[in-house]
Order: sequence, then structure tokens, then C-alpha cells
Amino acid sequence: MSYHGSSCPEAPTRRTALRLMACAALAPALAGCDRVAPYVVSDETVESLGLQTWSRLQERMPISRNAAAQKKTADIARRLLVAAGEDPRRWEVQVFAQPEANAFVLPGRKIGVLEGMINVAGSDGELAAVIGHEIGHLQAEHSRERVSAETLRQWGLQLISFLLQVNDIAFAQEIAALLGVGVEFGLVRPYGRNQELEADRLGLFTMAKAGYDPRDAAALWRRMDQHGRGGPPALLSTHPAPRERIRAIEELIPEAVAAARA
Repeated sequence: MSYHGSSCPEAPTRRTALRLMACAALAPALAGCDRVAPYVVSDETVESLGLQTWSRLQERMPISRNAAAQKKTADIARRLLVAAGEDPRRWEVQVFAQPEANAFVLPGRKIGVLEGMINVAGSDGELAAVIGHEIGHLQAEHSRERVSAETLRQWGLQLISFLLQVNDIAFAQEIAALLGVGVEFGLVRPYGRNQELEADRLGLFTMAKAGYDPRDAAALWRRMDQHGRGGPPALLSTHPAPRERIRAIEELIPEAVAAARA
């Protein structure tokens, strides 16, 4: 999904262009660390985008008529939200009648799970691992980071357009080179590898606190690995390699269990 940031000022000066170039130069670094600091968009902006996205998804994807799946998903989400310090009454949870194995949490307190994900998850604990992971993305403000990164990318592209208009071709080529692969594989992907691992960690602690067995998270990703065989290479995937992910989760399980008991 692509978000558009603020437009460049009219008739920008060379100094403005240099400032925008500095923003554009951040692209390769963002590709490597998945972080944007400070944020260049507000919480309100990100929440508004989340609500708009939710409305569009509801228009495009049919709601599941499986009452048992809806209830199970809502019950699991409720336990996880309480463990995460959230008020479940302020959240909307919905199962969509889609065959893909996926789930998402959007700013604006929206949780969506596709029927395909429920079919792949072998237990309530594994489904809790999925939803907990997605809640982890929201806890870590990854959506805000993603929108901030896309805003920086748009500034860079706007700068290229301006430089071409004033015939500063060499400068425009320099900016394009700075953006390069950093844009393609660092900024426009849904989430980066480090963000995914951070969400895994937060989700693991949340599910353990909610009373689920954190070992189910490792079992889930083994199952997802089997389900997703033949997918893109791990290096270009938005998710870490399955073995890397499972190993990281297994190393955290004792800590998550201890924290839940504290």
C-alpha cells in the first residue's frame, strides 16, 4: 500500500532541494534498519489511514458467515488485547471469507483475520500467535514507521521531478541513485525483517501473558513454512527466513513464560 506525504513547497529553492536530498538519502539506511526516527506523520494521520483502509477492505472482501470462526477469533483477540493493556470494547474484530492464510491489525483498533489463516492454524494457541504478532506491529508503531518512510520516499520523488523541471539533470540522477534499491526493497514493502522479528517478540510475550503456550508460536511458523513452500527467496521477502524466525522465537520462550508468571 502506498501513502502520499505532503507536497513540496511551490518553487522550492536550491536550499530546499538540498534539505529534501537529505531526506532522500535516508532511503538506503531505512532499507537496512526498518526504522524511521523521528516520525514525520502524526498518530492521527496514521489512524485515519487505517480507518480508510478498513472501510475499503470491508467493501472488497465478504464477511465470513462462519459463526464459530467469528466467535473463536473474537474470544482469542479479546484475551490478547486485555494482556496487551487494551480495552477490547474499543476494538473491532472481523473474519473475512478469503482463502489466503493472512491476518492484520490496522491503526484505529481494527483486527482482520482471513478464513484461510484459521484453516492453517492448528490450534487456538497458533491463531493467538498470529493475532498477537499483528498486535505487536501496532504496539511498536510499525504502521507509523511505514507511512513515515513512504512520506520520505515521496519527498525524494518530488525532488527528482523538480530538478528535471529546472534542467538540473545531474543532480536528479544523483537523487535517483540514492533512492535506488532502497525504495524498491526497503520502503514500499509492508514490513521489514527487523519489524517482523520485533512483532514476533511482542506477540510472544502477549500470548504468554494471555495464558497461551508460547511454544505454539514456533509450531505456527513451522506450519506456515510448510504452507508457503515455493514462495519468494527469504532475502526479498517481508518476513525473516522461517528457520531464523523459529530459532529466535524458541530462544525467547523461557523469558516470555517467566514474564507471564511474574
